[in-house]
Parts: sequence; structure tokens; C-alpha cells
Amino acid sequence: MTPGARLSAAIEVLDRIATSRQPADQVLKAWGVSNRYAGSGDRRAIADRVYACLREQGGQGSGRRMVLASLGMPLIEIEGLFSGQGHAPPLLTEEEREWLSRLSGEPGLPAFIAAQLQRAFGEGWPDEADALLKSRAPLGLRVNTLKSDVHAVAEAVFEHGYPFEACRLSAVGLRVQPGADVQAFDLFEAGAFEIQDEGSQVAAWLLGVQPGETVVDYCAGGGGKTLALGQMLQGQGRLIASDLNPRRLDAIRPRLQRAGVVAELRRLDLPDAMSDLDDETDRVLVDAPCSGSGTWRRRPEEAWRLTESEVQRLHVLQLEVLGQAAALVRPGGRLAYVTCSVLPAENADVAVEFAAAHPDFRPLPVSEAAKIDMLTDFARARLAELSEGGHTVQLSPRRTGTDGFFIALFERIP
Repeated sequence: MTPGARLSAAIEVLDRIATSRQPADQVLKAWGVSNRYAGSGDRRAIADRVYACLREQGGQGSGRRMVLASLGMPLIEIEGLFSGQGHAPPLLTEEEREWLSRLSGEPGLPAFIAAQLQRAFGEGWPDEADALLKSRAPLGLRVNTLKSDVHAVAEAVFEHGYPFEACRLSAVGLRVQPGADVQAFDLFEAGAFEIQDEGSQVAAWLLGVQPGETVVDYCAGGGGKTLALGQMLQGQGRLIASDLNPRRLDAIRPRLQRAGVVAELRRLDLPDAMSDLDDETDRVLVDAPCSGSGTWRRRPEEAWRLTESEVQRLHVLQLEVLGQAAALVRPGGRLAYVTCSVLPAENADVAVEFAAAHPDFRPLPVSEAAKIDMLTDFARARLAELSEGGHTVQLSPRRTGTDGFFIALFERIP
């Protein structure tokens, strides 16, 4: 494909993202399937252009306008690309020429999100926003120690020619270059590892599961943390994964089988689904429904789709879900509230309101919970620094090189 044709394709994809509201990666994949003449280099260049536009401009404006703004080259060179010849985009209009001539800077985030980020990160929030919206997330692997070890998985990654490094926080994690086809590995089919962001691993590890305990993953979703909790149980104890969506639970079944983890699956939409576990559960993880703002490295377009009313709705739902899950915790048991968000309205605010409404729970310092083998020495030091002796911690791309995860830890008073 010519450079102009690649720009036309990027414009088409951006317009589809805007009108379909589908994630960018799904739209790009569908475009590639329907345009098989595009080689791997073409598809990569188009994807890079699309994500650059989304990160810099958040999907604001038409695909053509976003691509034009992303080029950052003299007007005469842009006119050469927008020639209208072959598959190149149509010629520039006079309005576009005037607009390009005065174009400077970039649009800011929605005001309510900027305010939330400032609350979360203080004066350094613009750098945090840049890391969240403009950096590219690595591919995180969690080695399943029930079936393999870090050395064997690292060797397989090396043999396939993918650059990688050990995770700095998770003692059983690897970071691999984005786009690596690790699911084609024989070791993946054998359950030796799972794809899981390092921040998600840390959130599971901090629950501090011990073999023989009864453990609940209250909002199991895709089951990534369920599998990590099962790994900590080492085949001893009881693991329950629950969710409102039965299709999500069905999707966990093959992952459990591959990983060699046994878990009960329960639908929260059924009456008394969890009542037998009230006051009986040793560890409860609540990975609550949230905005997903901590994953904007992967889907930057979502930053401009999120509304303040949606965050307020989620805040109410999160408090409700956390209160329901707390009823399961036995005296002396542990409760972890987790979101993949960087917005205080979903994080610190929820933790504070929960604590005020539940005097039978006390804060559990992150530094105390971090004294486990699943975390590295660096992780223990970094988590202690970020939590400042408290029971909450905010992970982020800039702070920890992970997706944005918030974790609040509580212990039910015996």
C-alpha cells in the first residue's frame, strides 16, 4: 500500500470506531479481515496511525480531521499525501489548509477527568495522563506455578524470538513485547502461563491467600484473578468464582481446566447464591465494575467516551457490591477492593465510604499484606512507598509500569 492509501485506511477505521463504538482493536481486526490485500507491515502502520490519533485526540472529530492533525509535517508534504490519486485521500479543502496552518497544541481531557486525575496524582497528573494515554502497554504473562516455572516459560519466549524481561513486581511474571503471539505456544495450551497485566497480578497477590482457605472472587469477570487465587491455594482449600453474567462464568471453565484449577462457579443473579458463605469466607476479592480508566493505554478512545454521570453511577454500584461481598468475610478474614481505574470517585471515595459504614472492618496496611513470596523485594519496597503506610495503593503506568489499578485492603475485626 502507498503512504496515501494507508492514511485512507486509517481514516476509514477511525470513522468506524466513532460510529460503531466498538473497541479500536476489534475494528482494526475486522478491517484487516475484509482487506486481505494489506500486508502485515501495512496493517501495523495503519494501527500505529489509528492509536496515535486516539491517544493524541481521543477520537474527537472525523477520521480525516484526526489523521490530518496527527501528521505533524509541512503543508506541502501533507498535500502530496492527500492527492486524491489512486487510493490516497481526496485533496485538501481550503478550510483544511487554513486549519492546518494554525494548528497547534492538542485537545485536553474532559474537565471532570482532568480534575479526578489531579486529585489522584497531584501536580504530576499531566505526566500520569501522558503515560496512561500515550504509552503502549507490554504484554504481561503470569506463570502458573502449578504446572511450570518462570525459567521454562522465559525459555519458550526466547526461543520464539520475542524480547522480554522479568516483571519488577510479580515474582512469577514476564513482560513481553506487545503483539507477541504467545497463545500459539504449546506451553500456553498446557496451562503453563496466562496473559495477565502485572498490576492485576499484584492485586490478586495482596489478598494473601493461603492453602486450605475458602476464597471468593466476587466479581470474577474473565477469571484472570480467579486463576491467580487458585494458584495460591495450590490445590488445597475451596475457591468460588461468582458473577452476574453467566456467559462470563462459562468462559472461565476452559481456562480453569487448562490451568489445573478447581473452582465453584456461582451466578449472582440467582436468589441466595452466596448466602451459605456469609461470615464463613477467609478471603474475598471484589474486582468491582468500573470505568476501566486504568486500561486506557490499550483503549485510549475510551477516555473521551466516559461521562461524569457514568462515573457517579459506578460509584453507587461499587459501594453496593462491596457491601454485599463484605457479608461473606469471617471475623479475622480479609477483604480486598480492586478496580482497574485511576479515578478517586471509584477508588479512594468508595473505600472511605465503605469504612464509615462498616465499623466491623479495619484497614489492613498494604506493607503488611505485601510480605508474601509472590511479590519481589522491589515490589514490597515500592508498594510501601506508594501506600505511605496506609491500606490503599494506586498503581499506574508511570508509577509502576502497570495498568492503573487501585487496591484497598480490609480485615474484619475478630
